[in-house]
Amino acid sequence: MVRESSHDGLAGLAGRPWFAANELLAFVLELAALVLLAWWGVAAGDGAVAKVLLGVGLPAAAIVLWGLFAAPRARFRPPLPGVLLVKAVVLGGGAAALYGLGHHAAAYVLAAVIVVNTALAETFRRRPPAS
Repeated sequence: MVRESSHDGLAGLAGRPWFAANELLAFVLELAALVLLAWWGVAAGDGAVAKVLLGVGLPAAAIVLWGLFAAPRARFRPPLPGVLLVKAVVLGGGAAALYGLGHHAAAYVLAAVIVVNTALAETFRRRPPAS
């Protein structure tokens, strides 16, 4: 019998609705972090050029960092602590950006959701498949 790993795409999620839901939430949180970094960059920039550079540059840097070290098919795959560090920088940066925009309670809630989601995702991904 051939088993599908969690890296086999959606087919590997069949019969695992909690895993699939958590993976979807992880993707939504990643997108939200990018949007929040862009929003904060535009709000923090002083002048049109700075607003564009920060609003585009911060999310672009986050995308490059994520793609190199944290994505499922990352070019370089560091050990788990390195992956978690990159996730903390990018996702935590999104929560910090939300805090910086003045939405303090929402930033705390977002940070808590990020921590729980990441912990569950990494646990699910590293757990050996059920027999």
